[in-house]
Amino acid sequence: MMRSLFSGVSGLKNHQTRMDVIGNNIANVNTVAFKAGRVTFEDILSQTVEGARSPQTGGLGGVNPKQIGLGMSVAGVDTIFTPGSIETTNNPTDFAIQGSGFFVVSDGEQVYYTRDGAFKESADGSLVNSSGLRLQGWMADADGVIDTNQALQNIVIPVDDQMRPKATDSLDFEGNLDANAAVGDTWTTSVQVFDSLGNTHNLTVVFDKTAENTWDWDATLDGDTTSGGSGTIVFSPDGSISSGGTGTANFTVAGANPLNLNIDFSQLTQFGGNPTAYIGFQNGYEAGSLDMVSTDSSGVLTGIFTNGQSKALGQIALANFSNPGGLLKQGGNLYQISNNSGLPSIGPADSGGRGSIAVGSLEMSNVDLAQEFTNMIITQRGFQANSRVITVSDEMLQDLINIKR
Repeated sequence: MMRSLFSGVSGLKNHQTRMDVIGNNIANVNTVAFKAGRVTFEDILSQTVEGARSPQTGGLGGVNPKQIGLGMSVAGVDTIFTPGSIETTNNPTDFAIQGSGFFVVSDGEQVYYTRDGAFKESADGSLVNSSGLRLQGWMADADGVIDTNQALQNIVIPVDDQMRPKATDSLDFEGNLDANAAVGDTWTTSVQVFDSLGNTHNLTVVFDKTAENTWDWDATLDGDTTSGGSGTIVFSPDGSISSGGTGTANFTVAGANPLNLNIDFSQLTQFGGNPTAYIGFQNGYEAGSLDMVSTDSSGVLTGIFTNGQSKALGQIALANFSNPGGLLKQGGNLYQISNNSGLPSIGPADSGGRGSIAVGSLEMSNVDLAQEFTNMIITQRGFQANSRVITVSDEMLQDLINIKR
């Protein structure tokens, strides 16, 4: 008689545990990147009244064991890491992971993992979450090169970053020189180039047709003819360059380093028609300051500078686990490793099984309200049924006591 009482008590207690998990799920239905919990039950040790007997040859058949269960217990409380829906926020420091992985955040001593990508800039430019934990990744060097093999660092947006000027040292020509031009005809084109201080200068290149399929060129800087460059380009009958496809021009610039230019003419053509030859590319630029930052799906933060140039600033790291369900919840949408989670595999997004990053978006909770309400009804009925077991067992005990009367 007492066994049924204890079975009923275990049922009440553990259905209450399941209700606690359901209540927590529903409470976090709008928590960013929240992962729902699930309770599973198991029966506990059964009392064996009589053991099993094997069948006898030519005699009795086998007899199954007689066992009476002693109730139930919680087999596990699992965290379900199915992805939540993506909500667009248009905030450039909001990130959602599409696929597997966790952001890595740190307080300088402890490392945590989270799917919550609601970050913002702190006063020092660090990207931090709502608790001030700093987002981790790799910062680029002065040339914009990112080494993902180095130790993790705080992701910092250098709001006062300056880009040094770069002197022009390479020019590419495009377009056409008129094959029908007469000997002595010229074509002039010009472009702005930059010295080592970022100052602009006007480079002029004059093409002079000297013979059939042959053009001489001469380069000057700011109208100064005392230095520069010159050469000859010879075209084949099919209109492509046969010789003179490259050249150099060297200029002395007051207060700055000499300007040494490598000029590529290889894309020029000589066909009949109006001339269009122009300098399509030069690689110099003036100094600039950081204007804005953009982030791509692999987590690379790129700085856009006021001089029109861009440079990688850093890259966000993602961590993956062989068993994310084994992570320990620490509150604040944070997790830490446990003995059964495995060690983190840290690397860039979109690599090694890690998901991509959706910028300007947040991952929503994966709680399914319809499922939770259904589970709540089932749990309530289970609780009620176990309470009836206790009530009926009590009534039976009362009847037993009344026998003496």
